[in-house]
Amino acid sequence: MQVYRCRVCAEVYIGKDMPASCPFCGAHQNYFVLAGDWKLLYSKTLSEASKENLRKALDLEIDNTNFYRAVSEKSSDLYVSSMFKGLSKVEREHASTICKHLKIEKADSTAGLDKALDSDQANIEESNRRERRAVKFYGQAMSAAVEEEIKQFFKALMEIEADHIILTEQK
Repeated sequence: MQVYRCRVCAEVYIGKDMPASCPFCGAHQNYFVLAGDWKLLYSKTLSEASKENLRKALDLEIDNTNFYRAVSEKSSDLYVSSMFKGLSKVEREHASTICKHLKIEKADSTAGLDKALDSDQANIEESNRRERRAVKFYGQAMSAAVEEEIKQFFKALMEIEADHIILTEQK
């Protein structure tokens, strides 16, 4: 057994092998290291551009967290409900990690809670629209970041959000 840590969200994973992706934030396996070698993708000083992009990312992640939670509660399809519950948890973890970068407490917000639509298909399409917007934004934020750790962080988020598109397109 080994103790691993995710460089994106800092969560701990214990197992025989590294997971294929972080069960908490969805980061790909290459972001896992042995706990003794761990260092968060975190920069002590942030440029104004990175701070602004992290604030925008926080709003995006909170809105998606709440949208996915609302969909998970509204859907009567067990698979769809479970998928969106899982996506909500991952997006919430992203928001928490962004707060660590900004050195702020995560504010309670209801943004997105009222956005669940009437059909599972419509919610899946809305999810894909949101995830495509996130991938595009994280690509732009990655390009604008001057801090290598923040570039890597936005790259990881871009990869994770692209995975969400693949997941929902399979349904």
